[in-house]
Amino acid sequence: MILYPAIDLKDGHCVRLYKGRMDRATVFSDDPAAQARAFADAGCEWLHLVDLNGAFAGKPVNGAAVEAILAATGVPVQLGGGIRDMATIEAWLSRGVARVILGTIAVESPDLTRDAARAFPGRVAVGIDARGGRVATRGWARDSGVTVTDLARSFEDAGVAAVIYTDINRDGAMSGPNIAATAALANAVSIPVIASGGVSSLDDLRALKSCGAPLDGVISGRALYDGAIGLGQALAVLKGDEGAARGRPDAG
Repeated sequence: MILYPAIDLKDGHCVRLYKGRMDRATVFSDDPAAQARAFADAGCEWLHLVDLNGAFAGKPVNGAAVEAILAATGVPVQLGGGIRDMATIEAWLSRGVARVILGTIAVESPDLTRDAARAFPGRVAVGIDARGGRVATRGWARDSGVTVTDLARSFEDAGVAAVIYTDINRDGAMSGPNIAATAALANAVSIPVIASGGVSSLDDLRALKSCGAPLDGVISGRALYDGAIGLGQALAVLKGDEGAARGRPDAG
């Protein structure tokens, strides 16, 4: 499994929200590029970026911060937030983003999502953010009424690279991930699933790794910034190499 450290961008800063609320943001760094370098230097193989302002505005807002991150490290980046038309998809992919994440338009423009996935094989992911099993859109502000499984299944024939499943009520709350719902989704679809939301301990990572579903990876944010999860040990847990990591300063 791959660890995707989260860099959520709001007003040019690296933040974490509490349960998706923009008015409950904690700033962890005013230099997102430096944070990206730190993750890369620690051995992370991917970075997960979200333009939070863009998710609400419906267009890229934190482009300068994203470009600074791309310039600071050669680690592949997946980016979501405010990407809602083919021109924006093409622009980010041409500027060095390895994978774009389509959330709102996956619900509102499924044909566009399929067209993008077919046009850019392996470079388009679907972000499914949910409350109570139903997909939320437009920066988590709107209940679409669509179920998580139905949405994911609708893209199985399109070549989508991954589904990123976030339980909004767990995100940033340090309450543990929704392992049952994540595993159920991963077992119900053929698209690789990345778990997100609520990961707060090494035990959470171990539980996801052994949940009985073929998860591709896990996204973690607040727990890494707060130090609740040591980055080196987290990487070791997901790679099945915990023993080799014991004794490191961040072994936890």
